[in-house]
Amino acid sequence: MRPESTFDLQSFLPYLLTQAAERSSLEFQQVYRDRYGMLRTEWRVLFHLGLYGTMTAGGIGAAAGTHKTKISRAVHRLAERRYITRNRDGADRRVEHLDLTPRGRAVFNELRGIAADYDEALSNQLSETELKVLRTALRKLAGMQSGRFT
Repeated sequence: MRPESTFDLQSFLPYLLTQAAERSSLEFQQVYRDRYGMLRTEWRVLFHLGLYGTMTAGGIGAAAGTHKTKISRAVHRLAERRYITRNRDGADRRVEHLDLTPRGRAVFNELRGIAADYDEALSNQLSETELKVLRTALRKLAGMQSGRFT
């Protein structure tokens, strides 16, 4: 174990990742929150359906790395706003197939354009090499299996 005095919070990778994620997502978060009253999990559900088509809540949760309870609440709120439809599976009544409504598709299309512009603005803060290394490193970290360091 390292001596306590050598630990630098400002260089601690999980801390840096959290700080970067929070700061880099604030402006986009304001857009989907202010225009549509959405929370983070709601826009993630909306984007998964917009990008990949019909999915189940479990499928979205697995793809987004989000707990099923949060996904369930987001699905409920999006359905109340008539952004998504919920259709029970004929073979397994516990499963619902989710899809965007025309209204949800319109919201997705608007936010997708804003997200693309925002991503470009963030990307322009880095050189091409830095951006490539950052995206590769983040994908690698995001794909890590839990429990590797315990």
